[in-house]
Amino acid sequence: MTDLHLQRGLAAEQLAAEYLQARGIKILARNLRYPGGELDLLCLDSGVLVIVEVRQRERADFGGALASVTPAKRRKIIRTTQYFLQREKRWRHFSLRFDVLGVEGLPDGAHRVEWVKGAFRAT
Repeated sequence: MTDLHLQRGLAAEQLAAEYLQARGIKILARNLRYPGGELDLLCLDSGVLVIVEVRQRERADFGGALASVTPAKRRKIIRTTQYFLQREKRWRHFSLRFDVLGVEGLPDGAHRVEWVKGAFRAT
């Protein structure tokens, strides 16, 4: 990953966190890394534990940011969440939701944010 790509990803995650906070979502943690994956944002929304995958694309070609969350990516997020819940037992009793927040355009310039609540489910 290039430095520019990493910087844009971090800027998109910051933008996503601010966007969600402005809508009453509490950010609990960012960039939780576990074997096999990373959880971008761990949030709390009215007693629901929310795992937010943040995707950033400069252009909407090939379906844009939201379409970049493939079935394989969803499985990886679910596996990483399961690992997280095994280690962090205090969160096990919460209802769980998987959201995707897409940023199209540059996070520090003209951009569009699209938030999909309940974008997928753990099966």
